[in-house]
Amino acid sequence: MPQLARRMGRAKQSAIMLVAERARQLKAQGRDIISFSIGVPNFLPGPHVYAAARTALEHDSGQYGSNRGADALLDAFLGHLETAGLTGYTRTNCATGIGAKHVLYNLCEALLNPGDGFAFATPYWTSYLDIGELLGASIQLLPCPPEQDYKLVPDQLDAALAKRPKLLLFNNPSNPTGMVYTREEISALADVIARHPETWVITDDIYHRMVFDGVGYHNFLHARPDLRDRVIFVDSLSKTYGMPGWRTGFMAGPEVVAKALTALNSTHITNVPEVVTAAAVAALSGPQDVPEARCAEFQQRRDQVLDVLARIPGVACPKPQGAFYVFPDVSVAFGRTHVPSGLRIDNDVDLCNALLEAKGVACVPGSAFGEPRALRISYTCPEAQLAPGLQRFREFFAELA
Repeated sequence: MPQLARRMGRAKQSAIMLVAERARQLKAQGRDIISFSIGVPNFLPGPHVYAAARTALEHDSGQYGSNRGADALLDAFLGHLETAGLTGYTRTNCATGIGAKHVLYNLCEALLNPGDGFAFATPYWTSYLDIGELLGASIQLLPCPPEQDYKLVPDQLDAALAKRPKLLLFNNPSNPTGMVYTREEISALADVIARHPETWVITDDIYHRMVFDGVGYHNFLHARPDLRDRVIFVDSLSKTYGMPGWRTGFMAGPEVVAKALTALNSTHITNVPEVVTAAAVAALSGPQDVPEARCAEFQQRRDQVLDVLARIPGVACPKPQGAFYVFPDVSVAFGRTHVPSGLRIDNDVDLCNALLEAKGVACVPGSAFGEPRALRISYTCPEAQLAPGLQRFREFFAELA
């Protein structure tokens, strides 16, 4: 029979979804499973979002929409940008997509030729590597271990950009670590970027409304407006508004880039659906009480998780200040055995498998994100499950020998 395209040999299923699928299988078998695996916010948007969607259904045109995005949606996004301190954009600087992942894929497709350098920090969101490999880019990983709080530092970035990658992808706040760059850190990195004009920069900042401890959200353009001709901001409804299934993502950047994404949309998706557009406009432009309340709640949950981790000997975790993840270094468990189950743990995958089988707690191994000493805990599970899940986690480590 005919063969698939060679690029499909580089396509991989999400490691996060594989963990989630195993957890679902065990739950279907009657096991009591608590999932810390999927990065979904586990809350729903405010009632005004659903009201807008219902109204749109009642007045649905049934017609194709704009490849770039409806004017009302672009205007709502522009207002959203202004609240983040990113001003001066117009509709021609923006484009929409079916979620931020789709926008990121289209951006990489628009900016990268096969063999072009594609740089990003480790730990990374799994899709960064998957997209780069699928497009045949030359991946340049920038290791940021827990010893440097999982963050890029200026000298490291300078050395990386000296190799002239075509694209730098920067994630703040970070998935999987939850780390947030301070104003001073962003300013220092922006100065480095300014010295390397050959590189495009994407800032994947979909968690920028989920920042804790008063540290604030900071973008390279806040520090260096002169980078505007090559910095591209990416955002999404999914995390901030509890709307991951609505699949709406955005970008703002140079007109030439927004035009390229609009052209790709004409081939890939045509347009964001009319009902989804109405809901998105309502989310961006309407009351912000739901995301603000959830941000405060997630900060409290972060503190609860860190308190438990701090009581586990040998487990180290830089303090995250955003998103809804913690990313502890759990290598203290490697080379040991979970006594009740007899399961040997030689690496992060063994640990997550043993934790799921023995305690019914699902986490994602850190190697899925490029850091095999760690694992990711997403603390957005139902509130009643968080404390029991953390207790099981702590018990598991106490049972290692």
